[in-house]
Amino acid sequence: MKIASFKAGTTATWGLVTDAGIIDAGKRLKAYPTLKALLAKGSLDELKALKGERADYALAEIELLPTVPDPDKIFCIGVNYATHLAESGHPTPPHPMIFTRFANSQVGGGQPMIRPLESERFDYEGEMAVIIGKAGRRISREKALGHVAGYACYNDGSIRDWQRHTSQFAPGKNFVATGGFGPWMVTTDEIPDISKQTIATRLNGVEVQAAPISDLVFDVPALIAYCSTFTELVPGDVIVTGTTGGVGAYRTPPLWMKEGDVVEVEVSGIGVLRNPVKDEVAAAATRAA
Repeated sequence: MKIASFKAGTTATWGLVTDAGIIDAGKRLKAYPTLKALLAKGSLDELKALKGERADYALAEIELLPTVPDPDKIFCIGVNYATHLAESGHPTPPHPMIFTRFANSQVGGGQPMIRPLESERFDYEGEMAVIIGKAGRRISREKALGHVAGYACYNDGSIRDWQRHTSQFAPGKNFVATGGFGPWMVTTDEIPDISKQTIATRLNGVEVQAAPISDLVFDVPALIAYCSTFTELVPGDVIVTGTTGGVGAYRTPPLWMKEGDVVEVEVSGIGVLRNPVKDEVAAAATRAA
C-alpha cells in the first residue's frame, strides 16, 4: 500500500494513494485520526479493507504533508554511504553517526523547501526513510525488519555553514521547512528487500546523486538495532538512513539550492519526492499575499 498524510482544504487527514487518487482513511477510520495513530494500534489490516473504495480526491486537489507529520522521534544518519564518506574525508565510523531533526523542519511532497535568511549554503541530500510500525527496545538485527511499517523518500536539506558551526550537526539540519519527507509511505509487503532498491537525486532535472541502497555502510537492520539500544522505538518514528556522494558542498564550485530550483529524490519502488525551493523572504511574501 501507498499511504500519505495530506490536507484537503483546511482539514489534515491521511489515506490510501491509488491510481485514481486518494481514499480518505481518516474520514472512514475515525478511531485513527492520523497515520501514526493507526500504526500505534498495529491496524494496517483495517486499511487494506478500504482498497476497493472510490477515491475521494485527485492528487492535484490535495496538499501533501510530511508522511508522518507528528513523529515522536526523527533520527538521521550521517555519512552512511562509502561515496559520501570519501568525498567528505571522514573515516568509516565504528558506529552510526546520529543527529536528530524536529517535525517542523519537514515539508511534504510538492511543498517548498525554504532557504532561510541566514544562509545561501542550502544543500540537497537524497535519502531513504524508514518508518517504524512496531515498538521495541534492544531489537536484534534478526528481528529488526519486523518493526518496519514502510519506507519513504527524504531530502535532508542542510544549511551547511550552520551545520559546521560546531561538531554537532543539529543547527544546520533544523531550520524550519528545510527538509522534504514523502510523497508517501510504501508498506513493506511491496518492498520485501529494501537493499535491492536504488536512490537518485535530481536538481532541475540533472542527476546529482545515484546509488544502490545496498551501498549503505550501516544497513536498515543495523540502524534499528543500534537506535533501539539507547531508546525505545515507537510507531511513527523515522530513521533517515543517510545520503550518498554528490552533495553540493563537495562540488567545485559548490552547488547550492536557490529560489526557483526544483529538487527530486527518487527511490525505486517508492516514487519521487519533488519540492520547489523558495527563499524565506519570497515564501513570506507569498503567504502574506
